[in-house]
Amino acid sequence: MPINELRAIATFAKAVELGSLRQAAKAQGVSPQAASQAVAQLEQHLGVRLLHRTTRSLALTEEGRHFLENTQPALAALDRALSLARESREDIAGPLRIVGPKSSFAPVLMPLLDAFCRRHPGIVADVRLDDGIGNWVLDRVDVGFRIGVSPDESVIARRLFPIQLFICASPEYLQRHGVPRTLDDLAAHRCSVFRHGSSDHVLPWYLQIGGRIEQRYMPAALSVNDAELELHAVLSGQVIAQLANIAAAPYIRSGRLVPLLLEHGSEHIGLHVYYGSRTAVPRRVRAFIDMAVEMLQDGGEHVLTPEETTAAAQRGGAG
Repeated sequence: MPINELRAIATFAKAVELGSLRQAAKAQGVSPQAASQAVAQLEQHLGVRLLHRTTRSLALTEEGRHFLENTQPALAALDRALSLARESREDIAGPLRIVGPKSSFAPVLMPLLDAFCRRHPGIVADVRLDDGIGNWVLDRVDVGFRIGVSPDESVIARRLFPIQLFICASPEYLQRHGVPRTLDDLAAHRCSVFRHGSSDHVLPWYLQIGGRIEQRYMPAALSVNDAELELHAVLSGQVIAQLANIAAAPYIRSGRLVPLLLEHGSEHIGLHVYYGSRTAVPRRVRAFIDMAVEMLQDGGEHVLTPEETTAAAQRGGAG
């Protein structure tokens, strides 16, 4: 039904309820002339008179009475649907669809998700982790996380914390193979490279050289398409790899990983939270975004300070 007909029917019903077209116009936020015109156009469209009206009163015609009886159930159902939609916007309950990167993201997301669901047990979380960037609308996403920039210009993105990239090795690897002191030394070492899961392309290492970020493709003793597997390969002493802080930070702090060539580390990208609207956001979505910002802004335990990385390198013999 075209929206002008729906509005005209609603105006007609409201006029009967309040006993006045002027009052109906006031209730609907339109002028009395607009309300009167809407009812007149509806009568012309139907080919029957619905109301007997004078300057002081109005009354239903027989045709108007039948028409009102037939349209009232539909109008009541519409009112209920509108009320439920408004209530769902206010409730912190119901489905929450979250997407994020697969690589190393679970340790970041799970504490946030656990805290949110404990605070709001009526939330039904649907989480999809995938390193590919999907279609925001078709995937019906409420909140997303991405490493890098926003996946779509139509969504709103907020940077949470920097992604620090460190060249790392285990103490056991360094005992067997020695410590690389320059980037050129890496050519003699067993390096790991990451192969993107959706494109199958090998990714370069991103290195800070002379104040700029440069990409270098390393000779690979190992290539993997799973960040957790690459992390365990480094921890086991098999290879050197460039790892992100969200995976490496706890192991650097504990001494199980040693950061190398610190002057060439980079943090040119960040973790972003993104969503679709600044205004029409259901309360449950807004509450989750607010908690994500509260818990993850500036990185907390996921970001290493220069003092921490320097001390870790010195303990591992790389400083």
